[in-house]
Amino acid sequence: MIAALALTSALAGCNMAPKYERPTGAIPVALPEGGVYPRAATDAPDVTQIGWRDFFLDTRLRQVIESALTNNRDLRIAAGNVLQARAQYRVQRSAIVPSTGLNGSATYTNNLFGAIGAAGGGATGGAGAGTGTGIGTGTGTGTGGAGTGGTGGGGGAAAGGAVGESSSNIQFYSANVGFSAFELDLFGRIRNQNRAALEQYFATEEAQRSARISLIAEVASAWLTLASDQEQLRLSRETLKTFEETVRLTTAQFRIGVASELESRQAETNYQAARNDIAALTAQVARDQNALNLLVGTTVPAEQLPAGLDGTAVTRDALPGNVSSEVLLRRPDVLQAEHQLIAQSANIGAARAAFFPRISLTATIGTISSALSGLFGAGTFNYNAAPSLALPLFDGGRNAGNLDYAKASQQVAVATYERSIQTAFREVADALAQRGTIGEQVAAQGARANAASVAARLSDARYRAGVDSFLTSLDAQRTAYSAQQQLVTTRLTQANNLIELYRSLGGGLAGDPPRSTD
Repeated sequence: MIAALALTSALAGCNMAPKYERPTGAIPVALPEGGVYPRAATDAPDVTQIGWRDFFLDTRLRQVIESALTNNRDLRIAAGNVLQARAQYRVQRSAIVPSTGLNGSATYTNNLFGAIGAAGGGATGGAGAGTGTGIGTGTGTGTGGAGTGGTGGGGGAAAGGAVGESSSNIQFYSANVGFSAFELDLFGRIRNQNRAALEQYFATEEAQRSARISLIAEVASAWLTLASDQEQLRLSRETLKTFEETVRLTTAQFRIGVASELESRQAETNYQAARNDIAALTAQVARDQNALNLLVGTTVPAEQLPAGLDGTAVTRDALPGNVSSEVLLRRPDVLQAEHQLIAQSANIGAARAAFFPRISLTATIGTISSALSGLFGAGTFNYNAAPSLALPLFDGGRNAGNLDYAKASQQVAVATYERSIQTAFREVADALAQRGTIGEQVAAQGARANAASVAARLSDARYRAGVDSFLTSLDAQRTAYSAQQQLVTTRLTQANNLIELYRSLGGGLAGDPPRSTD
């Protein structure tokens, strides 16, 4: 047995899996710069090394994210998948060592040939006599004389000993320890299956990490969306008061004949539009809270909810500096695809090894005796070693089909890996493109909203003074309201852009515990 294991170790370098080489050329070497893309700051920190607790500045948002990482059900499913893959890997890994067991047996028979068969069967299973001088004492009646060989002689002597005592019953006891059908992995079939299971385990770990990053980004985005809609609701309520005052004024003027009914109805149109916005936004805020609660996995306390989006920084404003596209190779979803590719390469090695002989070994050591009290006495030791070889000759094309399937699966895995990198590159490029202009958009919308508010006040004053028509004042009010709404929307876009840039670059994992390969 020791010699066989030594031979296995000596041939351990025989691996038929193709040498893994990471696919290249799927994306440009550097992230886009120039034109619409912002110039990267040379002193900007590495986004991937900024933990989410440092990236998000609002204490309430950090508390909500912390709760989501604890209670989100999708994240629990991802964690369960990791545990399943790790258990499956351990099951597969167990095939590289013999599975050793202990067994004992007792045989009772009144048939001499059954006794001899039991002795022989015991030898095959690891409980047979070793030589012709085994259990029997030579005092038999002649039926159990000398055997024709080593194991047979042992069985005959044992039977002779039992019958020689003029007993109608023959009995045997045995105790054995050993292993059965342990495959000597000469061509790497089991090692490649083990490698494939390990890489699948790593892939599920990366999937969990990817789910974690996505959850952090989704929770932050949902929290900011709620803040934006709360801000829109506040704006609509303030505007409703302004429109209500205008309606009251024009209605009073119409009653005394100073204004026409047309002006009164035009003022009411703006007022009813603001009422509709309030009703719609009230429902939307409730839906936003429901969406946030679903992501978090529990009801978010009221004190952790935002009151509005007033332009206060919620995240760190950090751009990556001098980052090559290789940073995308560290994204969990890309690493997941790469581990799956490596697993498919290992499957090719296992499929190739199936064409070669399989050598298995069954071996036991133990004792056998015709009396339970003498089971561990002198002369009862026996051993059994039964190597076997299986060479496929004709299998109807099964092995060839398995090999073709493994190669095709590897090609699919290569394309999947390259697509993952290309998707990651596009996400980062899109976030950078928006980042390059979003600051200008916020500044322009802020100036527009301020100018529209001033114009609305001046127009109202000129209307009251009789300089401008009421239609001019009404249009100025609508423009100011729309500009304020657009400013809130643009601020939300700016905040979400920073979160998306942080997510797409793989941020959010700093400080995570290292992977375990147990």
